[in-house]
Amino acid sequence: MAGFIRFDEAAKVARGEGIESVRLTPTPLEGQGFTMGVTSFPPGTSIRLHSHNTIEQVTVIEGEGLAELNGEQVPARPYDTTQISPGELHRFLNNGETTMRILWVYGSTHVTRTFADTGETVEQFEQ
Repeated sequence: MAGFIRFDEAAKVARGEGIESVRLTPTPLEGQGFTMGVTSFPPGTSIRLHSHNTIEQVTVIEGEGLAELNGEQVPARPYDTTQISPGELHRFLNNGETTMRILWVYGSTHVTRTFADTGETVEQFEQ
């Protein structure tokens, strides 16, 4: 069943500090094995250090910032891409002067996040 998702009409999920995510796979198709979307970070914001239950690949599509992977921060500019195994701690920080947007793809349609600071595990779009 083919479909078309208009980014500007898709539901946005507030992540705090003005950070918003848009899931580009709102209803997985039969046999689909991935989840993807875009998260936008205003200047000076970051998400909490966390890990996932599945693989994740992230590509910076706009702006610039830092990718923190297992304690190491590396500059991240457009089209730079990370590959993150399940359980690896990571986060993204916008240290630039414009909005940073990342495209994320998970290797499952069921995604959880476990926060490093509390050990709490939640579904992807909770908190």
